[in-house]
Amino acid sequence: MSVGIPGFDWEIGSTGNLGLLVEAVAAWREGIPLDELEERFEFMELDEFIGALERGEPTSSQWAELLSSDFNRRQWNLLRRLRADEVLRDMFPTISHGAVRLCVDAMDGRSRQVLVDEVNGELYEVMRVGVPGASWVEVPAGDLIAYLRAALNEE
Repeated sequence: MSVGIPGFDWEIGSTGNLGLLVEAVAAWREGIPLDELEERFEFMELDEFIGALERGEPTSSQWAELLSSDFNRRQWNLLRRLRADEVLRDMFPTISHGAVRLCVDAMDGRSRQVLVDEVNGELYEVMRVGVPGASWVEVPAGDLIAYLRAALNEE
């Protein structure tokens, strides 16, 4: 069984008992809170992110997860720089092929998005996702935040 938002899925447990799985899905569709589902269906393994999603706080939880994972250590400086901005910290971050992806609406995979890759401390590459003809654009460090704000604000 998995839960997801467009472009972002994760496992929340598994069982070989199809009847039990159908019961869990039916209970979830009826709106039973996730903590009750986890108690009732022992095969479910819910993590902190699922709770943040249910509370409507997936973005802050995702920032914290990315910044605490050693797997993402190469992107920490860029992540910290992006999160320090009061506008960009409200964007949903993921990491895709080493680049940081910022999405305006975590629940809509078609919402405005950018990919940001750090070339070095003074130069970044940015691509607007889903824009016809989009390609990587080199952006100097001093212009990065303004460039990203503008790109994520454009329709």
